[in-house]
Amino acid sequence: MFTHETLIRVGYTDTDQMGYLHHSKYVVYCETARIEAMREMGTCYKEIEDSGIFMPVISMKFNFIKPAFYDELLTVKTILREIPRARMKFEYEFYNESGALINTAEVTLAFINNKTRRPCFPSELLLESLNKYFLVKELEG
Repeated sequence: MFTHETLIRVGYTDTDQMGYLHHSKYVVYCETARIEAMREMGTCYKEIEDSGIFMPVISMKFNFIKPAFYDELLTVKTILREIPRARMKFEYEFYNESGALINTAEVTLAFINNKTRRPCFPSELLLESLNKYFLVKELEG
């Protein structure tokens, strides 16, 4: 299992009239956390795209538990439980400054060949990054 934590401060423009973090911004925050998690894994979207693979989002699920507010520093925990095949499922846990769980999310991406637009397997670069990380974690555990 791979986990990564990203800190994100709620901006004024991210809130609604009630002063809550707007629900649409959770999508953006998941994307930000996913990009940072992938960098820690040892790869990034650009490298994957340069290898001929796109990663479109095919499903999203959010569970809103408590609101987040302007200027709060959120911790977004990104979890990858298994090495992907044709799809890659990321799980997220959002925590406020007090450490309370305020949101959970799941985002699933597919791998498609950028020329044929057909499903494919992940790039070797991504698999190598994940295999190395998962193997190291298994040995440590």
